[in-house]
Formats: sequence, C-alpha cells, structure tokens
Amino acid sequence: MTDVCAVVLAAGEGRRLRPLTNLLPKALCPVGNVALLDRALRRVAGIGLSGPADVAVNAAYRAEQIEDSVGDRAHVSVEPDGPLGTAGGVGNLRGWIGGRGALVGNADAYLADPRREPGKDIAALLEGWTGDTVRMLTLPVLSGDTGGFSGRRFAGFSLLPWRYVRDLPAEQGSLVHAVWRPAEARGELELVGYGGVYIDSGTPDDYLRANLHAARGQNMVDASATVTGHAESCVIGAHAEVAGRATRCVIWPHAKVTASESLTNAIRAPHGLTVRPGSPR
Repeated sequence: MTDVCAVVLAAGEGRRLRPLTNLLPKALCPVGNVALLDRALRRVAGIGLSGPADVAVNAAYRAEQIEDSVGDRAHVSVEPDGPLGTAGGVGNLRGWIGGRGALVGNADAYLADPRREPGKDIAALLEGWTGDTVRMLTLPVLSGDTGGFSGRRFAGFSLLPWRYVRDLPAEQGSLVHAVWRPAEARGELELVGYGGVYIDSGTPDDYLRANLHAARGQNMVDASATVTGHAESCVIGAHAEVAGRATRCVIWPHAKVTASESLTNAIRAPHGLTVRPGSPR
C-alpha cells in the first residue's frame, strides 16, 4: 500500500446547526458525550494514523477552539479568511501532504459499526490500495435520494491519490466537483461499502438522531452529571443537571433542566439554549 496520511475536515461554520454552533464549532459538538472531532481522530488512530506528522485538521470558524481541542494530536491548518470548502481545505494542505495519499474524513460524520472498533470499520478503504484510484466509503442510497454514485451515497470518508491532491488549489471548492465526479467519469472511482450506521450530523434533527443512536435507547450520563429528576433515553454531559423530566434529549455539558421543565426530543445547551428539532427518524 502507498504511504497515506489523514485529513479531518473541521473548518465549517455549521450554519444548519445554529444556534448550537453559536457556542461551539460543529466539529466540537458532542455526540454520545464525545466531540465529533475526537471521534474522527480516534477513528484514524484505529488504522495507525496519529500525531502531527500523519494527521491534519483544518480549521476556520472558531479556529482557536479547534486548535485548543486538537493540541499536539494533529497538525492544524487554519484558513484565516473563512472555510475553503472540502477541496480547498485539502488543497491548502498540499505542502504538508507532500506526495502521500490522503484519507479525508468529515468531522461531522457519525459512524458506528458495532461489529468493529473505530478505524477497523473503515480499514477496507486502505486494503490493497495502490494509490491509483479514488476510493469512497459508501452506503446504499436512501429512498428519494437524487444524487449519489452508482446507487451508493457517501459515508463520511474518501481516499485520494496524490495525483488528484497535487492539482487542488487552496481556494473555495468541493471534493464532489474537483475529485469525485472527475474520477467517476474516468472510471477511477471505487465505491467501498460500509457495514455500519452513518449519519451526517449537520442538522439538529440528525445531530439528535446521532446522539440517540450512540445511547442505544439507554441513558448515557457522564459521571460528573447530576440527575435528580427523570431521564429516559438521554445523553447527559459533564456537570449537567437534570432536575425535571427529559426524554430522548441531549443535555450538553454544564446545561440544566430545571425541576419545572419537561423536555422531549430536544437539545439543551448552557444558558438555557434549547433546540427542538422534532421527532428524529
């Protein structure tokens, strides 16, 4: 297999997830009490890619929070004038990638395969790869989908040969148009099936759905949280307090549900911020 590095895309503003992303960048929003970015870093570490020589994270919106979170776990590429998109973010890292293949993952991708540990579940992307083709992790398209690739849909990660990366400019652009569709047209796109669950957690509905999937129908409560009320099928973060009723909810760290409140299918953040996306699928 050719030499490979990992790039985790974490620069987006998360506009669809507002007002939650007025507090945190999307990549740092917790799913199952673990930041989405941490989930991505654990996943690439599971296939042997870790540290600033082999893993990069791009940042733009609230970049200082991303930098503080990453620390010395990865190289951080800041886009000071705003997000460059998926292709521009990779293009901005060409010097760091330096001739290697790039395993590129979206920080907002929630992936879960109960049969395999994180990393092992996407290892098929790398198996037998010669560095000549673009590979994409995929699932079957959903009913009503109009996009996709030969009846499959993107599932958060793709593998790019250096010859595709080296031509990406550090300017606004998407991998769909700059890499995936051209590779498809040339017969150089390989679709690799994913055996688990993938949720693009970029909307409140899907963000709640990802959290509830992580909880698996049970309560997932941080050891420092306090629950004196009633919680059912909830994810409750560090130092959160639930004195009222919460059902199928995400309670962020340091958030509170007062004794007089009853929340269902909601996301509660600090300072009383509440998002009610409706009943998740």
